Amino acid sequence: MIQNMDRGILFMLLASLSFAVMGGFAKVVSQVLPPVEVTFFRNIFGVLLVGIAIYKVPLKQTGGKPFLLLFRGSMGFAALLAYFYIMAHIPLGEAVTYNKTSPIFVAIFAYLFLNEKLHKSALLAIIIGFIGIFLVAQPQGGTFDKYDILGIFSGIGAALAYTSIRELRKYYDTRAIVMSFMGVGTVAPLFLMLITPYVTVSEEFDWMFAEFVMPEGVQWGYVTAVGIFATISQLLMTKAYELTKAGIVGTISYSNIVFAVVIGIMLGDPIPDIWTVLGIILVIFSGLLVALPKGLK
Repeated sequence: MIQNMDRGILFMLLASLSFAVMGGFAKVVSQVLPPVEVTFFRNIFGVLLVGIAIYKVPLKQTGGKPFLLLFRGSMGFAALLAYFYIMAHIPLGEAVTYNKTSPIFVAIFAYLFLNEKLHKSALLAIIIGFIGIFLVAQPQGGTFDKYDILGIFSGIGAALAYTSIRELRKYYDTRAIVMSFMGVGTVAPLFLMLITPYVTVSEEFDWMFAEFVMPEGVQWGYVTAVGIFATISQLLMTKAYELTKAGIVGTISYSNIVFAVVIGIMLGDPIPDIWTVLGIILVIFSGLLVALPKGLK
């Protein structure tokens, strides 16, 4: 059966599994190391690999949008930092679900900033997606807690980064766009960790600031695994998009949530209740709906 499977689908399934495994390692190590430090280690491997690729084959691009490039990197970094932070506090499957709400927000931002049309299927997807988010969060007294807000922000930040790519790809080599994310995701954590001793951090912003904690023993293995599996995931995902239609690959990418739920339970997360499961299903459905050909043109 696997031998007869479309190679692009197979690569995307493997990429989704690798992303979920990365999330598992990130969840474990985020219990003992600050998320900003985990974010640094997640990106440093990518910087090295992409840097080597650029060294071997120089960039071919026109450039001219440095602030937009910096914006893409900053939004991607902030979304990833929030994502790693909530992993330490909520079930892994829920954290991944929040992050996978990005297609809903991409549809909104593409309409607002890129003048792309919102068709009926996309509008329906947005409504369904927000209902799904509400069911996953299950706000007490109608109020979202800190982790829910940061989870939603991880989806919004990722969506802003993805939306900016639509414009950046006209001016920059793909490797430069990737490097903008990984470069900011390496330098910014170092800066935040360096200034932490000299700033007063309120509870609302403790997810951004922390002093560097030297990993010990098996922790080095965990942070290395985060970087390695993140890089493997990116390579597999890129290959999947090369081999199969983007709509099909994007659909298969939602298997990441299923893998994350299973891995999270293996790590001690509670089995999600019926409302959380329904919310996850609605978020997945909304993502699939917005990816339809008529969703965005």
